[in-house]
Amino acid sequence: MTAKVKICGLTDSHTAIKAAEYGADAIGLVFAESKRQVSLAAAKEIVSSLPAHVMKIGVFVNETKEEIERIASLVGLTHIQLHGEESAAFSQSLPLSVVKAISFENNDALEGIVQFPANYILLDGPKGKYRGGNGTSFDWRQVNTLSLKGKKVILAGGLHLENVTEAIQIINPYMVDVSSGVETNGVKDLGKIKAFIEKVKTLPIGGKLNEHLYITE
Repeated sequence: MTAKVKICGLTDSHTAIKAAEYGADAIGLVFAESKRQVSLAAAKEIVSSLPAHVMKIGVFVNETKEEIERIASLVGLTHIQLHGEESAAFSQSLPLSVVKAISFENNDALEGIVQFPANYILLDGPKGKYRGGNGTSFDWRQVNTLSLKGKKVILAGGLHLENVTEAIQIINPYMVDVSSGVETNGVKDLGKIKAFIEKVKTLPIGGKLNEHLYITE
């Protein structure tokens, strides 16, 4: 069993189609303020061009329920990623599967987030100008993976071809999420996307480093 791969911050259908062909399991469309923010028209075109099995995840930060639902319906999203201070009740009110993101700072905060009513927990790097996509990693060895038992964990934050092996060995995530790590000069690089996906698909999860972390499909 290998980790799934999410390519985030896509803004055009050609790159999305190629990512899916290379084996991406999910694509991320950013609707919050970001240098990778996508227009509704482009997002709709991207989603319509992708196979049904690819997860189409919309990224939002402290957006209203009505706007999230409007965009999700218009574009055809399959999952909602919450990257702000959204409440548990807010998450439960949404009609689609939820990914709750947290910028990992300490395990006390992590223990709180694992109780959050979400289908997936996304561990991200430190906050920068934007809530996500800052390309900054964190010390994965500081994460108390015992608290993540039974959770579908998505690992993000500064991942790239050179460090994803170590990251997967330590965290054993359900999915890895990459954006800046597959870019060249701020633009998605098809060669890097292909190499990243191929690398991840050769790395087994559930290894000896963290046998206590069980991820179930």
